[in-house]
Amino acid sequence: MKFITQRKNIDNMELYLDSVNLEEIKEGSKLGYLTGLTTTPTFMLREGIKDVDAQMLEIAKYVDILQVEALGDSVDEIVDEAKRLVSIGLDKTKTVFKIPISLDGTIACKRLTDEGFMVNLHLVYTVQQAYMAFRAGATYVCPLVGRLQDQGHDALGLVKECVEITQKYGYKSKIMFSSVRNVEHVKNALHIGVHTCTVPWKLMKKLTDNHFTAIGTNQFVVDTRLVTTKVEEVMKKEDVKISGNAKVIDAVLQMSKSKLGAVAVLDDNEAIYRIFTDGDLRRLIEQNGQDIHALKLSELEGQNPITIDAEATLQDAIDLCRERHVDNLIATNNGDFAGIVDIQDLI
Repeated sequence: MKFITQRKNIDNMELYLDSVNLEEIKEGSKLGYLTGLTTTPTFMLREGIKDVDAQMLEIAKYVDILQVEALGDSVDEIVDEAKRLVSIGLDKTKTVFKIPISLDGTIACKRLTDEGFMVNLHLVYTVQQAYMAFRAGATYVCPLVGRLQDQGHDALGLVKECVEITQKYGYKSKIMFSSVRNVEHVKNALHIGVHTCTVPWKLMKKLTDNHFTAIGTNQFVVDTRLVTTKVEEVMKKEDVKISGNAKVIDAVLQMSKSKLGAVAVLDDNEAIYRIFTDGDLRRLIEQNGQDIHALKLSELEGQNPITIDAEATLQDAIDLCRERHVDNLIATNNGDFAGIVDIQDLI
């Protein structure tokens, strides 16, 4: 899947991924709505990439618009570098050549754009630099917001001025908001009205995050589970039943195995005789002291334990637990014992 190229007329803010990391680029390409990708030599160095040309050709497979550096010490060197990159396989119609703003850079920009190349004059720090980039016909003009703010400058004011100048004089250059350091910068870019914004992957992944959204989503998931999940899907079946001929100590061991505070006691016909809980154990100890271990479960009074059909929903089970003030329910299937459900498994 490739990035979707946005429309040429400026009726939205383009969104670029700022990276040279292939794993990030592959993940970003799955979004399906990014305009393209911006790269820098610094990113290449940071990632330990030695064959820059090969990396750019590989990256180009995943993007529709690729912005790459075209460096040189003279106008001719800059122009030659852009043409060299096309000669090794980059598509001229899908590549924006990034040139640091300078007098030579503006001349190279003019020559390249006259020949149908797309150019980003970047490292812009003043309105005067931006004006020269506009006059040279730069496709993109790119102030570095984060770097400017690091140096104590009014970066947002600069970007706003650049946008206003394009609107006032009708320049076709797109203002790119770059050097994004936090998600607030993206909000700033939108309010200022820049034409495009390039964002690192680690920040882009945070643009949809919100604490209240997470809480609401989790509540929807929980509520959906309560009305769509059946008791049989959460009830415990192993080590949750015992014969009435067994002793209290056996029931305690069984509860320890199941990690439940209850066990179903069945008679010789596998009918449900009662439920034995850790609360029953405490009451027996209070009444009879510790000498209860040899007591058979069948010697305890029978009861009509609270049951619920295994086909019932979790919400039904929660409502029943609250209504009857119990923590455990015996689940049945056609009246036969099926398992035990604990309220902690429900909520």
